[in-house]
Amino acid sequence: MIENEKYGEIMNKELIKISVRNLVEFILRKGDIDNRISRTAEKEAMQLGSKMHRKIQKQMPSSYHAEVPLKIVLHTEKYDLQLEGRADGIIEEEEITIDEIKGVFCTLEQLEEPKTVHLAQAKCYAYIYGQQKDLEEISVQMTYCNLETEEIKRFKETYLLKELEIWFYHLINEYKKWADFQMDWKKKRNASIKKLDFPYTYRKGQKDLAISVYKTILRKKKLFIQAPTGVGKTMATVFPSVKAIGEELGKKIFYLTAKTITRTVVEQGFQLLKSQGLQCKVITLTAKEKICFSEEKECNPEKCPYAKGHYDRVNDAVYDMVTTTNEMSRENIEFYAQKHNVCPFEMSLDVALWTDIVICDYNYVFDPNAHLRRFFSDEVKGEYIFLIDEAHNLVERGREMYSATIFKEEFLEAKRIVKNLDKKLERKLDICNRELLELKRSCRGCEIYQSLGQFSISMTNLLMELERFMEECERGDVKDGLLEFFFHVRTFLNVYDILDENYKIYAELDEDEKFKLKLFCVNPATNLQKCLEKGNSTIFFSATFLPIYYYKQLLSTEKDDYAIYVNSPFEEKNREIIIGSDVSSKYTLRNAQMYKKIASYIMKTLEAKKGNYIAFFPSYQFMENVYEMLEENRLEKTTYLLQEKIMTEEKREEFLDEFSKERNGNLLGLCVMGGIFSEGIDLTEERLVGVFVVGTGIPQICHEREILRGYFEEKKGKGFEYAYLYPGMNKVLQSAGRVIRTEKDRGIILLLDDRFLQRQCREIFPKEWLDVKRSDLDNVSKYVEEFWERNKNEKQ
Repeated sequence: MIENEKYGEIMNKELIKISVRNLVEFILRKGDIDNRISRTAEKEAMQLGSKMHRKIQKQMPSSYHAEVPLKIVLHTEKYDLQLEGRADGIIEEEEITIDEIKGVFCTLEQLEEPKTVHLAQAKCYAYIYGQQKDLEEISVQMTYCNLETEEIKRFKETYLLKELEIWFYHLINEYKKWADFQMDWKKKRNASIKKLDFPYTYRKGQKDLAISVYKTILRKKKLFIQAPTGVGKTMATVFPSVKAIGEELGKKIFYLTAKTITRTVVEQGFQLLKSQGLQCKVITLTAKEKICFSEEKECNPEKCPYAKGHYDRVNDAVYDMVTTTNEMSRENIEFYAQKHNVCPFEMSLDVALWTDIVICDYNYVFDPNAHLRRFFSDEVKGEYIFLIDEAHNLVERGREMYSATIFKEEFLEAKRIVKNLDKKLERKLDICNRELLELKRSCRGCEIYQSLGQFSISMTNLLMELERFMEECERGDVKDGLLEFFFHVRTFLNVYDILDENYKIYAELDEDEKFKLKLFCVNPATNLQKCLEKGNSTIFFSATFLPIYYYKQLLSTEKDDYAIYVNSPFEEKNREIIIGSDVSSKYTLRNAQMYKKIASYIMKTLEAKKGNYIAFFPSYQFMENVYEMLEENRLEKTTYLLQEKIMTEEKREEFLDEFSKERNGNLLGLCVMGGIFSEGIDLTEERLVGVFVVGTGIPQICHEREILRGYFEEKKGKGFEYAYLYPGMNKVLQSAGRVIRTEKDRGIILLLDDRFLQRQCREIFPKEWLDVKRSDLDNVSKYVEEFWERNKNEKQ
């Protein structure tokens, strides 16, 4: 049992921290998963409620003390448990009252008593405060405020401190088995980490990289790593991070990736460490649509038996799993979810609380609409270690996650759905639609606004009406029809609330003639920083982090971040880089003659050396135009594979499997730069002997790119570079990186665009791209043949 000791009698033991809110929500949760609106309503009420909290607190008398931090340390034989939180208000009059404020959308007449979890949170604060002040009794007041009408309803009850103490320690003892497990497991894990050695012989530069990672974590800093393929950066970042966890320099590792295939590599790395004695629990979060048991993917108790009563059973399911097995695999998640009849996706998120390493997509940490509230809510300081793989992707992903778009046509469709069902909601929709119509009439191509003024107020009023309607509406078809629109309105307002100098507001008519209003996050660094502050240290790494200052400025706000460049471990003679000086992908030069010339480069290379190749193009249209030229003069014994715009995982695998088959001729894959085959794939040795990179990857000119150009020209004096050149060259480097993956690989990289000869492109080339040959169509065969002849002689 946990002893009833006074706050302040802290012993020199291990300390487990948990917030009051997380404790009561974890132990006392009950009921169903229901996505029809309840969880969304709760989240939205939290966001709008914080403003209402401050308004109510300011209206209170001087005896009311707002936002009072409270903490108690409870002792057991093995560890101390620290429970902490912040009371919304403490009223110090003749009687002491703890005030807990909750914003809600429902009508207050529906509230006949406080919600269990809300009251429990207030009672915890009441016990902690009463125990510290030696009170005999204390009152608890629940203040509910309707966020639309600002109407207030209060519930108040007085408790003897002795009865609160009995209730409080019953709650704490419910949590004790979890804390016991956490402490016992940590000791076992840390003991195994101490014995752990690096699983390989260090490659060139790998040990220095691992040391740099460890020192960065020790100093609680950020590190940007430019490390080419072959360095072994996955293990060089994972191993020192695991060591740091064992030395209490962080509580949990989040390994973040942009693509599923990268997760497989890191999973294999942890399995290797486990085979050498590491005891750790590693979970890879699988997307809801992939792991869901139900065909309809509807998360409500009427459609899914696993959603019904999920919260009544999920704690037992999680405890059963984490105390029975160390393998947190998808198969095991599904097994225990079936055993306890709970949702496998939601269960996996809870299991992650009790694991040492979480492997997941960026959005679980950074996306405000999808991040894991268990780890990243405002009151949590996680002491995490973030390992961000292929971090060059985070710039565009960050912009997407922190931007918001709304279309005028969505309001018309919403009006159609609710017609004659709710006059008040129709009026709010009509107001927003008319205001958007005014903006549309004044829009000439692309309009940039400093603020949205009245429209943001109208949208806030609309959101409240939508929330009310969705709670009251009993027609499932209507609610389903409005749900996506509701999310769009909510997201738009959430983003509007955080607008700063890193945003631009613009409107345009899109290619479908729809009127679009967008809150565009041009620099995501500030928003990303808020998430990363939940951790102790962050390691960004990529094989294409060039120029590194560009990524440092768009991924971090701090000026003292570390950065290192790791040289390639492969010999330069293993690779030949050739620039085609007489071709270009410029829009003004795109014609049949140019497509034919590029096709000729490809055919001459394949004639000089038979094998497997991939050609990367700036667009699908460009790819198809060159393919037509290749077909006109088709080489004998040559197979062509074309990337499709939409490919299932099965089709992707079939595409890649072709490169492993024995064949007597050539194989040419035709793909798009920046697509699914331009990064994260390993085709080693004879599976790939060359790549063609057609064009500099520069994005097509559009309003959004021009907004970026103007913003960064003003801020950095590098508008073209930040908006076009650097994003384009990243695609080039990623595509070129497909060809040399191991020390046994030999291959050719053909850069087919005369712009690669320009200084601004050459400056972004990796250091190891020293001996780049300039060629034209007449002598490309000679360069290719000479390279392979040299390699043939060396092998002999």
